[in-house]
Amino acid sequence: MNNFARLKTFAAVAALAAAVTAISTTAASANPFLTLFGPQPQREAVTAPAYANPSEDAVRDDLRRQTVSYPTSEAPGTIIVDTPHTYLYFVLGGGKAIRYGIGVGREGFTWSGVKTVERKAEWPDWTPPPEMIQRQPYLPRFVAGGATNPLGARAMYLSGSVYRIHGTNAPETIGTQVSSGCIRLVNEDVIDLYSRVHVGTKVVVLPMTERRAGGTTRGVY
Repeated sequence: MNNFARLKTFAAVAALAAAVTAISTTAASANPFLTLFGPQPQREAVTAPAYANPSEDAVRDDLRRQTVSYPTSEAPGTIIVDTPHTYLYFVLGGGKAIRYGIGVGREGFTWSGVKTVERKAEWPDWTPPPEMIQRQPYLPRFVAGGATNPLGARAMYLSGSVYRIHGTNAPETIGTQVSSGCIRLVNEDVIDLYSRVHVGTKVVVLPMTERRAGGTTRGVY
């Protein structure tokens, strides 16, 4: 190979090297991480669920949300909590209501009366009231809202009380007497109810001694 051919070959190699360097420099400036560690494998994005209800199949069929016949003198938009049968009714009017399965207060913690929804919260924080801390001193003093919070996806706070209608991440407790007086629904149901309820909504909680499957609420307050 003569000198001229060698020079042409050298020039071609130099040009190729310059092009590679320019590409590498551009990539590194766009992503400095590459300068230190080189190209990284791509990861699939993970989207968090809107609510968490593991083992939702644990809920009995009759406790799943459904529209039912429910004649009542209460106005549409009223919430009626049928404590002994672990149902919550959202009155639609025309003899119909949406029925939700609920968990209610355990023995000694059930209550009855008429309240209103005074506040609403999405993914609420939980601060156990002093009465609960006194009974269960091992409880945390504060739990930030989220998928592992005992109040679940939504909470509706009831006037003049420490009680709430709220979600739960333990769907197997629906249909049972389990709480310290709060009324719980699976997260999917509490999200649905929350969307229908406004601040000021009337809430009628029936006493545990009232053994009536449905129908008029006359004479039970």
